[in-house]
Amino acid sequence: MRALRIFLIVVVIIGGLFVIADRVAVHFAEGEAADKLRTTENLAATPDVSIKGFPFLTQVAGGSLDDVEVGIKDYEAATGNGAEKIRIDDLQAHMKGVEFSGDYSSATAATATGTATVSYDELLKTAKSEPTPVAPGVTARVVGLSDGGNGKIKVAVEVKVPALKLQKTLSVLSSVTVQDNKVKVHADNMPSLGGIDLAENRVREITDFQQAIDQLPGGIQLDKVQAAQDGVDITVKGSHVKLAG
Repeated sequence: MRALRIFLIVVVIIGGLFVIADRVAVHFAEGEAADKLRTTENLAATPDVSIKGFPFLTQVAGGSLDDVEVGIKDYEAATGNGAEKIRIDDLQAHMKGVEFSGDYSSATAATATGTATVSYDELLKTAKSEPTPVAPGVTARVVGLSDGGNGKIKVAVEVKVPALKLQKTLSVLSSVTVQDNKVKVHADNMPSLGGIDLAENRVREITDFQQAIDQLPGGIQLDKVQAAQDGVDITVKGSHVKLAG
């Protein structure tokens, strides 16, 4: 009985040491992965990397991690328009089946899903903010974007008729979609300005616009988009996503 008790104590101690070693190893690996991702993606700050699953050491021995989560607070994405960038807030990516090389210089996830937000202020940079003729003696421009409820964007359009000393801000509810890695805003209906006939094609040059969001981390792509309180919420997805190398 005494020998069995001693054996059980030894097993518990060894198990505890293994858990400690496993947690130390995963913490070190998360730090290394975060530093590598920061360098690879040229990030301004070190991202959060969390390696899920237990034990970590057996996953390492198999050369593949089951589940890795990456968080980037502010990411400057390319827009397809020269050097212009668009800031993406709180990008959270969930990676599955992450395989890595023997020297840890490269890592690729089999699949990835995630979420992020583009603020209305950032998206407004894409809209046409210069006064544009929409009818004889009438100009219009987009002056604001906000949540319109039910997944819609409310586009604030400032209309001016200098001859009548008239200035009015009209609200247009718009749908927001994703197509070919672009966030597209399309007015559901045209604004009305009393008896003044506004040319729809010219008004749509103001109200309808799109924003490309390219070169997201690891090559993930835009999937879906929906208007929310603080901005446009987007979901992303990808396969064979490169985390490093």
